[in-house]
Amino acid sequence: MTRKPALTKRIIIYLILVAVMIMINLPFLWMVITSFKTEEEVFSWPIKFYPTLFSFENYKGAFSLMPLTRLLLNTLFVAGSVTVLQLILNSLAAYGLSRFKFKGRDVIFIILIGTLMIPREVIIIPLYIIINSMGLVDTYQSQIFPFASSAFGIFLLRQFFLGIPDELEDAALMDGASRLQIFWKVILPLSLPALWTTAIFSFLASWNSYLWPLVAINDSKKQMIQVGLSQFSSDWMTQWTWKMAATTVAVVPIIIFFFFIQKQYVEGIRGIGIKG
Repeated sequence: MTRKPALTKRIIIYLILVAVMIMINLPFLWMVITSFKTEEEVFSWPIKFYPTLFSFENYKGAFSLMPLTRLLLNTLFVAGSVTVLQLILNSLAAYGLSRFKFKGRDVIFIILIGTLMIPREVIIIPLYIIINSMGLVDTYQSQIFPFASSAFGIFLLRQFFLGIPDELEDAALMDGASRLQIFWKVILPLSLPALWTTAIFSFLASWNSYLWPLVAINDSKKQMIQVGLSQFSSDWMTQWTWKMAATTVAVVPIIIFFFFIQKQYVEGIRGIGIKG
């Protein structure tokens, strides 16, 4: 008697999860399918979910209108550089805030957390003035250096480091290891899930950045992919089929990246608690 209600409850939960999954992924699926439609099929009524003929003409048109390959390589270089720098700097800062006791440590951490409440749009003008005074406008460095570290990444790694037992470090210190050796050979290997989680957040933030590249980059050869996608729209019209094709191409690297690290991402999220 108890098994049947339990089975019914599980089926209902699975149906709800499937419905939620469909709602979440429907816009993405619609984008991919639209990239194969003709302009007439996009605006046809009644709505045609599938195109009459799957064709790659929209992809050819998108690549002919916009140097998508160059934009993708630019964005991949910037996002990869920002991710590597954030992993290095964030992990060092998080280790210091989680393991060393010094005067003002908690104040520094509170200030870092407080910066998360400041929208990036608020600092656009001051940041541009600083970058311009350094002669970095219209360079890749203007997209990398201002975001080489992040308060969110430091917070994420600090919380994970707090969950690592102090006894492991004490044992390493008794064996004669230095703090840098402990950080490199003990802390980081145990923190791979959190590092991968930080990496994907950092990579996504850089890949999806639009406003700052629009302000700091004028040279179209150094522009980022999100700014390039906006060029498919004008005041008079939007080339929906070409734009959907270009957007699909822009999403592929993110999907590949997440496909390879999804297990580590889930473990990292699971292992991060609100400690300390």
